[in-house]
Parts: sequence; structure tokens; C-alpha cells
Amino acid sequence: QVQLVESGGGLVQAGGSLRLSCAASGRTFSSNAMGWFRQAPGKEREFVATINWTGGTTAYADSVKGRFTISRDNAKKTLYLQMHSLKPEDTAVYYCAADSKHFGTRTSIRDYDYWGQGTQVTVSS
Repeated sequence: QVQLVESGGGLVQAGGSLRLSCAASGRTFSSNAMGWFRQAPGKEREFVATINWTGGTTAYADSVKGRFTISRDNAKKTLYLQMHSLKPEDTAVYYCAADSKHFGTRTSIRDYDYWGQGTQVTVSS
């Protein structure tokens, strides 16, 4: 079992920045691929970013590439998502997720078997 708790969401103006954190507990965190997903009202949950178990490989959705950075601190069992140049269309509930079966980056929601409760990010225009 892996427990995930997100924090750091909030209200920010367009062009602003936020950093999300995801604290993990339970079984080993450092050997899991991790990811961030988001879900806007009335839309399906979508992939945002993923990172491999060492933190050395990352992948991003085209919509956030160049603005968001995913990172992890395995000693602290914490996953991060640094978000810059935020846009109103980034407004969503952001979820962190763990893939207990793979070490490498994963972009498919179906690969993730542990999820946090989500944190709201609202970007005003």
C-alpha cells in the first residue's frame, strides 16, 4: 500500500506560479514511477507529467511542456510539481499517483494504482 497526500494548491492569477507537493507513506516510494494528473470540471482526468524512479527521466503533456517541472526527493518520499506561467485552462483538481509495477515513466492513467485525494488549483484571468 502507498498513501499519497497532495498539498500546495490554491488560487493564483494568470502568469503566476505554484508548487504542488505529494507526500508518500507506506510501502517503498523510491522504486515507483510517479505521475501528476488533473481533472477539470466536466472533463476526464488527464495526464500532466511523469517521472521515473530515480528522477532522471521525465515526460510531460504538450499543454504544460516548458511551464511545469516534475521532480522527486526519494529521501523525503515527496513528489513535486512546479508550475509557472499558469493559465486559466490549467484550473483543475491535481492528483498525484504511484505506479507500483513500473520503474520508468508512464503516461497512461491505467498504469497507476495508487492515487491521492487531489488538490484544487484555480487560475484566474
